[in-house]
Amino acid sequence: MSPFIGSAPRTEQWRHLSLVVEDGVATVTLARPEKLNALTFGAYADLRDLLAELSRERAVRALVLGGEGRGFCSGGDVDEIIGATLSMDTAQLLDFNRMTGQVVRAIRECPFPVIAAVHGVAAGAGAVLALAADFRIADPSARFAFLFTRVGLSGGDMGAAYLLPRVVGLGHATRLLMLGEPVRAAEAERIGLLSELTEEGGADTRAAELARRLADGPALAHAQTKALLTAELDMPLAASVELDAATQALLMNGEDYAEFHAAFTAKRPPKWRGR
Repeated sequence: MSPFIGSAPRTEQWRHLSLVVEDGVATVTLARPEKLNALTFGAYADLRDLLAELSRERAVRALVLGGEGRGFCSGGDVDEIIGATLSMDTAQLLDFNRMTGQVVRAIRECPFPVIAAVHGVAAGAGAVLALAADFRIADPSARFAFLFTRVGLSGGDMGAAYLLPRVVGLGHATRLLMLGEPVRAAEAERIGLLSELTEEGGADTRAAELARRLADGPALAHAQTKALLTAELDMPLAASVELDAATQALLMNGEDYAEFHAAFTAKRPPKWRGR
């Protein structure tokens, strides 16, 4: 995402989530615990706009996405979204569905790693938000459910049919998206949906530790690695290795690459600047 901005001011307060930024780590918490952090139109829009703002500012080097209370996110609010969409025309429905997809694109395209810290339920859109993250860290209470067919919609919502087969394989993705059955943490780890399974109640702490490690590392190298992982999903090998070569040539001209050599020679830890 481009760092250049127009006339719009920075958002000082977010109504549908909480944001804390400390020393390069952003912690974003879905904050409707009484509704298991069910998403509203405003929550989707806030996530989309927040990720765009953080990407432009370039002050964040890692982001943790979590949920307040008993669960991560129970998906779209049944009354405020599902009920409301029944009275929308096709153009309005297309606008809404495009917005939900823009949130997933923003997670995949932002220039910093995103870590989903999952406890309790991650259902429907909540499961896809976790899926879109670069890392999924969960404790044993976590359960994932891609519920879209259960409400009469396609399981391929918000990019799920693109992302999930690439994470767990076509067979598991077909089962999860077609049947909408819940997957508990142990199975999620077995099929590769989780990056790490923690002890009970440990997901937030472990996610914060990983975010700190990432934020203290070479931010530009992380950003380019993330960009290549997404871009090369659909590339032939020849195009991929050419893109890799061009990216490495650019990074070899960077300050961090020279800093590694200087630190190695001086037998000290490198001081990464993300440049």
